[in-house]
Amino acid sequence: MTDTSINTNAYEDEAQFGDYFALLKPRVMSLVVFTAFVGVLAAPVAVHPFIAFASILFIAIGGGASGALNMWWDADIDAVMKRTRNRPIPSGRVAPDDALAIGLALSVFAVVFLGLAANWVAAGLLAFTIFFYVVIYSMWLKRWTPQNIVIGGAAGAFPPMIGWAVATGGVSIESVLMFALIFMWTPPHFWALALFMRSDYDDAGVPMLTVTHGRRATRNHILAYTVLLAALAIGTSFTSVGGPVYLAVALVLNALFLKGAVDIWRRDEELSEADNFAAERKFFKLSLLYLFAHFVAILVEAGLTRFGLGGWA
Repeated sequence: MTDTSINTNAYEDEAQFGDYFALLKPRVMSLVVFTAFVGVLAAPVAVHPFIAFASILFIAIGGGASGALNMWWDADIDAVMKRTRNRPIPSGRVAPDDALAIGLALSVFAVVFLGLAANWVAAGLLAFTIFFYVVIYSMWLKRWTPQNIVIGGAAGAFPPMIGWAVATGGVSIESVLMFALIFMWTPPHFWALALFMRSDYDDAGVPMLTVTHGRRATRNHILAYTVLLAALAIGTSFTSVGGPVYLAVALVLNALFLKGAVDIWRRDEELSEADNFAAERKFFKLSLLYLFAHFVAILVEAGLTRFGLGGWA
């Protein structure tokens, strides 16, 4: 990692609370919190509200710690990319050593206290998630292989498994299905972003699929993964975390998602710049709603089940 392009003119004492909070990637943290929360409530074992609240808090802190460590390691390429150059470290508002210290301290704090508040299976999964995101994805895969986001997507898929483990003390097929839903959603979500932000990855030397294999190959991959994702998402309807409500949501959203993937796949490369990647931007925005709506549906089914109204029984 090199700091040659990072703004070093700012004084460390100029950092505000908001700058340190931004290190934790709050938008990513919100997804971690929500999916972990769904994992807790979808589990068949009731959790005391205080334990559930504390557990979600520590999972959120662990997710934030991952973000801080990722920003520390990626500060050099963040300074090059338009999308990330205003982050706290490349902009000079937070010193890299401070980000490293915060990330490590919060990681230990989150794992230890999740173990004490819930159980050590959940804490172990959280520790592995932090390790996977920082070491396996950020330090290794991201700059080495165009499959970076495919394998690295597992890091963002673990939170519902951790939430499920908070309630049950273990892992089951239901938590694996929630993991798989996020895991399969991640590549088309980020590849759509990469299509209209390709220059960023080119400039930073990140081997995203758009850079190494081109836009046509990326469009083919988006369609293939979307088809597999649709099969997985709709199939989940007939498991214990699914039900009629979830099925209705899955059918509508996956039809829209498949249409969006087909629209991207059919694109004429000569027209891509002319229309400012409208189809890719639309697909990317839909992907945000896609994941949120599926997990809301799982949450609704869990609530109905507690009143004896959910599932197919």
